[in-house]
Amino acid sequence: MRTNINIQQVSEVKISYRPKVKAKDRYTIQCSEDAYKLLTKEAFDNDTLEYKEYFKLILLNQAGQVLGITSISEGGMNSTIVDVRLILQTALLTHSSSIIIAHNHPAGATHPSRQDDAITHQIKEAAKLLDIKLHDHLIVSRASYYSYADEGKL
Repeated sequence: MRTNINIQQVSEVKISYRPKVKAKDRYTIQCSEDAYKLLTKEAFDNDTLEYKEYFKLILLNQAGQVLGITSISEGGMNSTIVDVRLILQTALLTHSSSIIIAHNHPAGATHPSRQDDAITHQIKEAAKLLDIKLHDHLIVSRASYYSYADEGKL
């Protein structure tokens, strides 16, 4: 058994979260259209929306107020890799009660693929273990969107 520990052999982990918006001024999401408007104005770049696929995460508190938006991944013309652990890590570090995930289809069609359904289910089940609700999954295009919540698929 080792009794001498050299502190230089142990890495320090530091967690920081600094909200920039006061609670009373936070954008509130009450429906999928609210999320779509926020995503198309703040998260997705209209100049590249039809160029390649992006996967975004909206973090929400108990009241449905937006704590933040972050990019999870960006990929190619018809796919992007989604790491569920990164999504849940971000939700935990921001003390989010629920999340909304979103991605775009560069071709413009918003109907979900089997892969979209599979990752939605995977994220929903993993989040449930941590008492985080998957509020919605939006597939975004320049002209419209598809909402898993509105379609009863959550």
